[in-house]
Amino acid sequence: MAGAKKNKPMAEINVVPYIDVMLVLLVIFMVTAPLLMQGVKVDLPQSPSTPLDKKEEEPLIVSVKANGQLFINTGRDEEKPQALAYITDTTAKILRQKPNTPVLIWGDEKVEYGKVVKLMAALQGAGAPSVGLVTEPGKP
Repeated sequence: MAGAKKNKPMAEINVVPYIDVMLVLLVIFMVTAPLLMQGVKVDLPQSPSTPLDKKEEEPLIVSVKANGQLFINTGRDEEKPQALAYITDTTAKILRQKPNTPVLIWGDEKVEYGKVVKLMAALQGAGAPSVGLVTEPGKP
């Protein structure tokens, strides 16, 4: 038995399969990340602002284009302009179901100030405790 070798258990972990899985997941997340941000394309004004804290509730976003058309991100007909009455009714329904939902306005920088104020007042009348304005981070 002098020539017999003992088979010892190997104490190393092969990490190559884990790296392969990680790279595949990275590619999947890189492809799907731009699809998660939905909404109507507007030119947001720049402001020296800080990002909002991440909350568990997905925000309700109302977009206002430069020509005054209104859009809401409810998952249906997001690219179709909606009337103010429809937006306030939808906001009220959503806030009755999920009262902690943040309400945000994406207003084009060329839209008239009065239209944004009118929209904010209507959203607050629909039950939104506060309405936030989204801006692009920029210089003061």
